[in-house]
Amino acid sequence: MRTCYTGKVCRDHLDQTVTLFGWVHRRRDHGGVIFIDLRDREGLAQVVFDPDNAPAFAIAEDLRNEFCIRITGLVRLRPEGTSNGDLASGEIEVLCREVEVLNASITPPFQLDDDNLSETTRLTHRVLDLRRVPMQQNLMLRYRVSIEVRKFLDQLGFVDIETPMLTKSTPEGARDYLVPSRVHAGEFFALPQSPQLFKQMLMVSGFDRYYQIVKCFRDEDLRADRQPEFTQIDCETSFLNELQIREIFEEMIRHVFKVVQNVELANPFPIMTYGEAMRLYGSDKPDLRVKLEFTDLSDIMQDVDFNVFAQAARSEGSRVVALRVPMGGQISRSEIDAYTKFVSIYGAKGLAWIKVNEVAKGRDGLQSPIVKNIHDAALTAMIKRTGAKDGDILFFGADRNKVVNDAMGALRVKIGHSEFGKTHELFQAGWRPLWVTDFPMFEYDEESGRYSAAHHPFTSPQDGHEDLLESDPGKALSKAYDMVLNGWEIGGGSVRIHKESVQTKVFRALKIDDEEARLKFGFLLDALQYGAPPHGGIAFGLDRIVTMMTGADSIRDVIAFPKTQRAQCLLTQAPSAVDEKQLRELHIRLRQTEVKTEAKAEPKSNPQAGQQTG
Repeated sequence: MRTCYTGKVCRDHLDQTVTLFGWVHRRRDHGGVIFIDLRDREGLAQVVFDPDNAPAFAIAEDLRNEFCIRITGLVRLRPEGTSNGDLASGEIEVLCREVEVLNASITPPFQLDDDNLSETTRLTHRVLDLRRVPMQQNLMLRYRVSIEVRKFLDQLGFVDIETPMLTKSTPEGARDYLVPSRVHAGEFFALPQSPQLFKQMLMVSGFDRYYQIVKCFRDEDLRADRQPEFTQIDCETSFLNELQIREIFEEMIRHVFKVVQNVELANPFPIMTYGEAMRLYGSDKPDLRVKLEFTDLSDIMQDVDFNVFAQAARSEGSRVVALRVPMGGQISRSEIDAYTKFVSIYGAKGLAWIKVNEVAKGRDGLQSPIVKNIHDAALTAMIKRTGAKDGDILFFGADRNKVVNDAMGALRVKIGHSEFGKTHELFQAGWRPLWVTDFPMFEYDEESGRYSAAHHPFTSPQDGHEDLLESDPGKALSKAYDMVLNGWEIGGGSVRIHKESVQTKVFRALKIDDEEARLKFGFLLDALQYGAPPHGGIAFGLDRIVTMMTGADSIRDVIAFPKTQRAQCLLTQAPSAVDEKQLRELHIRLRQTEVKTEAKAEPKSNPQAGQQTG
């Protein structure tokens, strides 16, 4: 029997005989005495093999990295001067009396303490990658977060209820993953993008408080914080208003950070409306560690000669903003050119700028190619409104709202996180949580000429905004709220629609007629007619929360078996082809990909054989 985990052997076990299990992390032969570092999920312990114990020593001579072994030995203090303060077992070592090789290992494809492994190598050999200390720590921290969430919610009467993995496709959001039915030819299940409708129906069913740590699936383009399958902390509750719901889950996140990482988050979290977030930061998930803010100049620039500014200032759905960077006059022209290239990623056609050399000199104290095209009154108003001082630089965005918000918002974060930003205290390290509220009910898509739901179509309009659903949907605000932390949305939720009549109005605003609504969501509309209680909830991205806690670069580092950015599993080589029999059982025939072959050239009678013609 194992005495304890290898990494937990410590001074408390001094002079005791212990039995440990684990893997050989490293083997060292020091002049006839063999040392191995034995590793398990809790850490390392040093094991000593003395040549006086011939049977054990003979086995130790053949041990290699990643052999799985059992050892029994005496715990003793390390010789003076050889302690390792970085290990829980750093004061002691285990003098081996017995050793058994439980399983040998072939030579691993990489050293487990190599910090310069490519992601492809790590994901291809994920089983070994997961043995590495950082990955073991990440997944253990993830486990602790899950445990603390469950403990917190259990104490408040939330009930863990499973919802289906095979459900109905309702393609209103991201693309569904579809599962063909063998029994019902030509019909498909969908893997859930969220348990949204089921948790609402659980509220109608009277369970009052529900939660689930659940897998969700979205077939969408991937980024560092996205996966085709991801994990939500999914919650719903009845008879509470928006403020009460936010208070519960704000306290939950504070509790988890305190217990798991001993981090004290703000109490209470600051609250910012969606409109204010977009006005000041161009983002509904602003990173408040960056101290830079937008200044809107649309009213000032309507009559300037610089047409880029004037046209955006006068056009509906466009804006002109300035981003003041204190002491940014030190930024070189080559850096400005790099920033110009950066904002082009977000659709910006350029990046105008003005260096403020000396405010007192007015126009003559400003340096920029665009100054000559802006009249004195506009320049004076711009300096006053932005609060620009000597040595600052102003960057400008002038375009459609989305382009300006995306481009200048990204530039704000990039400058704040840069070495310049940190040196000049434009970035304040720490944890900056935030609630963003009062989201629009709908977003207008010019390409399709219709509205789409800003969150999802089951979000309740704010009090007094129900009539706008039919008269002016673009002005309707919702009872939706997002929890943001350091520029990442870690949770989003809303008060739900609990009346069938209101839900029908929302569907109509989305150009979903009664027939289509009945076809896709008839089960929900029916349920709402049976005394559905007022209810609302929230879902947190577990992967994102743990990624932020660990400081990992990607959520792939906190998921045991993740997919690549091409939605592949390099360990199992999924997705993969299946045989014809399986396809026939599922009533599926694959469309054959055309293979293009080059036509063979006819022999030429040209006497200059082999000469090519253009």
